Amino acid sequence: MYLQHATDGMNEKQQQNFYNLYASKRKSTQDMLLLCILGFFGLAGMHRMAMGQVGLGLVYFFTCGLFWIGTFVDLLSIYKLTNEHNRKMAFESCQIIKMGFYNYATL
Repeated sequence: MYLQHATDGMNEKQQQNFYNLYASKRKSTQDMLLLCILGFFGLAGMHRMAMGQVGLGLVYFFTCGLFWIGTFVDLLSIYKLTNEHNRKMAFESCQIIKMGFYNYATL
């Protein structure tokens, strides 16, 4: 729904560029779930780092996922975390396309 709202007012070429850019930035919930589960096996914080939250990811890594409590909370809310990240990436991609800084056809 938010993708349709983001592309309102764009021409066809801009929409295509938007979808290509957004597809390269979005994260899959299943991938983030797997990365979060790795936190219980010594690789805590990988899901946070993959979503661009490097500082928090490092805190998770060096504290074993805030002693597994943070990893467990993230496991329960992974859908919300991924959805928030994807919305932010959609907004960012929309701004890039509307400002004209991105032309996928020339890359």
